[in-house]
Amino acid sequence: MNISELSVGMKDVTLSAKVSEKSEPREVQTRFGRRLVADVMVKDKTGSIKLSLWEKQIDAVKEGDEIEIAGAYVTEWRGSLQLSVPKTGKVSVVDNKKLDGF
Repeated sequence: MNISELSVGMKDVTLSAKVSEKSEPREVQTRFGRRLVADVMVKDKTGSIKLSLWEKQIDAVKEGDEIEIAGAYVTEWRGSLQLSVPKTGKVSVVDNKKLDGF
């Protein structure tokens, strides 16, 4: 799937993208207690979207990594689309030669 095809409410999204920016982790209060979250901007040849990474996911990627996202869902936050990956989803770094056009 391409980023340009994403819309609010989509579930079980799988896509490949490149991490173009990564924020410093910050601590937030959730219904599950205090947790660390970081935002990354990911892009493909069709667009870009913010991806929220939680806890262990944060250290799994860095700027410049090409990643595969599986099991994500799309929400809207402050007028912009956002991807989130639940515990059942997966974010993994892929071979840099696998994706072209970034």
